[in-house]
Amino acid sequence: QVQLVESGGGSVLPGGSLTLSCAASGLSFNHYDIAWFRQAPGKEREGVSCVGSDMGITSYADSVRGRFTMSRDNAKKTAFLQMNSLKAEDPAVDYCATNINTCTRWGVDRISWAAGPSASWGRGTQVTVSA
Repeated sequence: QVQLVESGGGSVLPGGSLTLSCAASGLSFNHYDIAWFRQAPGKEREGVSCVGSDMGITSYADSVRGRFTMSRDNAKKTAFLQMNSLKAEDPAVDYCATNINTCTRWGVDRISWAAGPSASWGRGTQVTVSA
């Protein structure tokens, strides 16, 4: 059974930083692309970033490019999202997701990441930005 467990969320001041982690189990991690999504209250879940299984490709949403950095450690079966210069519009529940070849083909398109038998999602971690 695939499990994705996010951690590292919390509350920071505007301009602050957080690093999220996503620990995976129950899958051959190095065969899967992995992505971060976020969902703010009353809004649809949106893609933030993704990285390919071999780390050959990384994609970011325009809203976070230049501020967020995604990485993965295949030996530890863990992905990370370094979030810098957090803004008032960044607060959300952040989720990680895995699927096969999805970052390469579709970037951070939410529907593509949720499709097919290889799709898995974590339960999320809360990120709050407030003065």
